Amino acid sequence: MNRENRFISKWRYRVTSMVRYRLLFLTSAPIFLTLIALFGITAYWSVHYTWQSALVDVAERLNIVEDKIESLQTRQYDHLDAFASSYEFRTRLDHLQTHDEFDSWVSSQRERYSLDYLRWIPKQKINNLTDYAQMARQKSFFDVLTRTQAVAIDPMLSDHAEVWHQAKHINETRALVSRTVTAVYDFNSKLLGYLDGGVLMNNNLALVDEIKSTIYSSNSYKGTVTLFLDDLRIATNVFMEDSYEGRRALGTVVSEQVRESVLERGEIWIDKAFVYDSWYIAGYNPIVDWHGNTVGITYTGYLVWPLIKTYITNLGEVTAIILSLLLISGFIVYRGARDLFRPIEQIHRVVKMVQLGKDEERIGELGLNSKHELSQLATQFDNMLNQLQYRNEQIQEAAHELEAKVHSRTASLKEKTEQLELHIQLLNQTRDKLVINEKLAALGELTAGIAHEINNPTAVILGNVELIKFELGSDIDRVEEEVDAILAQIDRIRNITRSLLQYSRQGGVQDEITWQHVNPIVDESVTLVRTGAKKRNVEFVVDLHAKTPVEVNRHQLLQILVNLQMNAIHAMSGKGRLTVLTEDWIEGKESVGALIHVIDEGCGISKRNLKRIFDPFFTTKRDGTGLGLSVSQSILSQTGGEIKVQSVEGEGSQFTLYLPNKTDHHLLVSA
Repeated sequence: MNRENRFISKWRYRVTSMVRYRLLFLTSAPIFLTLIALFGITAYWSVHYTWQSALVDVAERLNIVEDKIESLQTRQYDHLDAFASSYEFRTRLDHLQTHDEFDSWVSSQRERYSLDYLRWIPKQKINNLTDYAQMARQKSFFDVLTRTQAVAIDPMLSDHAEVWHQAKHINETRALVSRTVTAVYDFNSKLLGYLDGGVLMNNNLALVDEIKSTIYSSNSYKGTVTLFLDDLRIATNVFMEDSYEGRRALGTVVSEQVRESVLERGEIWIDKAFVYDSWYIAGYNPIVDWHGNTVGITYTGYLVWPLIKTYITNLGEVTAIILSLLLISGFIVYRGARDLFRPIEQIHRVVKMVQLGKDEERIGELGLNSKHELSQLATQFDNMLNQLQYRNEQIQEAAHELEAKVHSRTASLKEKTEQLELHIQLLNQTRDKLVINEKLAALGELTAGIAHEINNPTAVILGNVELIKFELGSDIDRVEEEVDAILAQIDRIRNITRSLLQYSRQGGVQDEITWQHVNPIVDESVTLVRTGAKKRNVEFVVDLHAKTPVEVNRHQLLQILVNLQMNAIHAMSGKGRLTVLTEDWIEGKESVGALIHVIDEGCGISKRNLKRIFDPFFTTKRDGTGLGLSVSQSILSQTGGEIKVQSVEGEGSQFTLYLPNKTDHHLLVSA
């Protein structure tokens, strides 16, 4: 993708900035625009005339379909008229013995005259002679028979007329017939009756195939012919594309737009139409019965796609010719422009190289006559570059001398600045420690007083409770639960005051600080915590790598570690992995102490509480005192150490003890 972007950028630069390509563009633009206009005009007229020609072609084919149907009806009338005038018919009619025998003979003649039904109707059996007289005048016409009428004419006619309506899921039982009624007279011109014969259009696949073979001698357009009863296909050679058996689309309906135009308004439709499942160039003509009502549709058409394919092919050929002309003309102009502007591009290239710092580049010979304007320009430009290079070298020498002087005078200033920054850093660290010690001292005095004041009434309460237990004797059982609760609360008060007193003793640990390796102390703390957490599902991971001994109070460090591990177990709700690690505290390349990490997978600490966890009496546990972490921080600060914490809420926390290998004794004394 980057290569494509670079290629596009390169050619965009060439077209917009290089004279050769701009000249090529200006020369080719008129040719290109002319060819585009020619292509547009050709495409427009090609589409227009191709489409109009296709519509005219469909209209002509629709007329052929109508002519074929009229020819069928004319032939049908001629056959029936010939049969009525035949010697055999007249003889049998004159010597008529039984009507059934004569009717059977007449019906048997239908195949001879290519009819689907043929019957004799005597004058005596006709209730409405007017209708038959009107039908006889029509010669051949289309008529729609109900199932009852079809059964009355011929029961087989009704069975052959059934078409399954795929949209309504019912059988269409009406029959569309091409019907001929011929009057039969005796020698005195007296009406004897009528011959009624016809051809069934329903399921008449032979008829539509015959018409198709006549008007579509080639399959290049895949032409089709269809007969509709109302909007239902009753005879067609349109095949269902989703049928594996090659079934025809009988029982499907015409599109709504065609139905409204042809059936409802009686108009002829010649346009693009959706036929079953594809677009066709189609022609539809209404079928009218002898009453003048539109009862069906004749259709013919062929697929749009072959026409579009032919059009696209022609358009592609025109496009190929136009592009070939454009490429040839562009190549000729490009070659001429390249030879014309090659010297100018050589000059431009050298200018760009000099701008990029390659001062040794020169134009040199351009292969032109020495009196040529571009040749003289190149020579003058090379002379100017030589003078410019000489002056640049002089400026560089002067700059190097000035840089050496500036460097020598700023070296001492840089050294003093670094010393000042170091002193400022040490001063800030000392100030922070003094502020912390002042806070601890003031809070220690306050907590000591509070602890002593609480201890006195606590001792009195404890003595009185023990006296009550002694006085009650065996009656103590009645209130033993309440007395035990009082004693438990007294123990809790004494634990709180013990923590307060320990927090207030800032200088009492000086004599107890000794050199210790932290690994045994950490191992002992894990053993104590693991023993007390046997009933909890806690996995202990211990990895001890610290080798540097540190100055620390062993018992207080053990107390701090136990406190941190118990806090971790509570944070994990007694289930999870507790990791305790030790390592050397390295600053630069020197070991300055030891680090102890206590890592849990508990609930973590929110950002708001993370800033307050070392404040005295701050706790999130219901039964906590809030002194554990503050006392631990206070103890470590007396030996120059500290506790730092990292936590992600919902994932866990990591407490790290920083223990220096050299205690700041003067800080302990001042405290």
